[in-house]
Amino acid sequence: MKRVVITGAGTINPLGQSVAATLHAMQEGHCGIGPLDFRDVDRLSTKIGGQIQDFEPEAVFNRQQLSLYDRFTQFTLLAAKEALLQSGLVFAGELAAKSGVVLGTAGGGVSTWDDNYRAVYEDGKNRVHPFVVPKLMNNAAASHISMEYNLKGPSFTVSTACASSNHAMAQAFEIVRSGMSPVMVTGGAESMLCFGGVKAWEGLRVMSRDACRPFSATRNGMVQGEGAAVFVFEEYDHAKARGAEMLAEVIGYAMSSDAADIVMPSKQGAARAISGALENAKLNPEDVGYINAHGTGTTANDKTECAAVAHVFGQHADQVMISSTKSMHGHLIGGTGAVELLACIMAVRDGIIAPTIGYEEPDPECALDVVPNVAREVRVDVALSNAFAFGGLNAVLALKRAS
Repeated sequence: MKRVVITGAGTINPLGQSVAATLHAMQEGHCGIGPLDFRDVDRLSTKIGGQIQDFEPEAVFNRQQLSLYDRFTQFTLLAAKEALLQSGLVFAGELAAKSGVVLGTAGGGVSTWDDNYRAVYEDGKNRVHPFVVPKLMNNAAASHISMEYNLKGPSFTVSTACASSNHAMAQAFEIVRSGMSPVMVTGGAESMLCFGGVKAWEGLRVMSRDACRPFSATRNGMVQGEGAAVFVFEEYDHAKARGAEMLAEVIGYAMSSDAADIVMPSKQGAARAISGALENAKLNPEDVGYINAHGTGTTANDKTECAAVAHVFGQHADQVMISSTKSMHGHLIGGTGAVELLACIMAVRDGIIAPTIGYEEPDPECALDVVPNVAREVRVDVALSNAFAFGGLNAVLALKRAS
């Protein structure tokens, strides 16, 4: 099987509109969560979120493009531009024919749904724009990236709720590792921060009204965010031959299904995904230095995830650092795993562990090293990224320092 490395990364999220800005914010423990600003926010009980500030679509895209690009697609294209520019790749000939795109999103064009339902049901309009369907479809971002960069190989979208990005990146990794494609563009995006998007989540009664405090005894729920992160997964020999910078190496993954409950997480399902990733990557528990947790800040998720980590890692559980960057950027739902992979890259490449901010009081059911409030400098050779979704669908990725 082929080795797979990451040779490009790009992002736009509540912490920054580039990878450099995002990693700096993570190092500083900056919080990108604040007051929401969109139509009818006063009708919501939840008025905070990880909303991207100072973003003007009209300054980036022309009118014709905006008629086709939902907000989640806009974010994806901007992240892809940064990632592919860093990679230095130009797709033509056989490389173009074999390379593709796999992206994750849970909701796709939620803003487009929201705007057009409002137009029809509230404003009484009898017609909508002819491009509504291609604008809102979940595969829109993947399709536009393939067209923009001439990617003619396997291209599709994965939608598995909060694990969408990790499932997508796992598929991209397997496609490259198997030799099917030399390069895959992958990651995920989400933009549910509109009235309908937030109102739907309020119905679940899992939303915090003040802050996201994963693993803290005072936590009271999750906070939504928005944004995208995109990566270039490339076959090692291909990258080496062209002298590409390697940000990290992807070495394994695993996926599992709880097959138990549509919303309540299962320790057994999460543990099988974590242990499966270790097995797939040929790792021992003591090889892992850092885990980017799913860490939503809900009571059920946090204690279940900590129990799963403790079960898999045993005596080493106290030695592995585990943090949730959702405390800083919020929960990007289908796009969250992609943004969180940046923290794993920072850990193995730069030796900097992003903190869990907002941590106030220890919780006996989350008695692990959660890197509270302040980033940590320490060499890490291997990191895991956890994603556990509604529906009991789990995906864990393993990364190591590039060599």
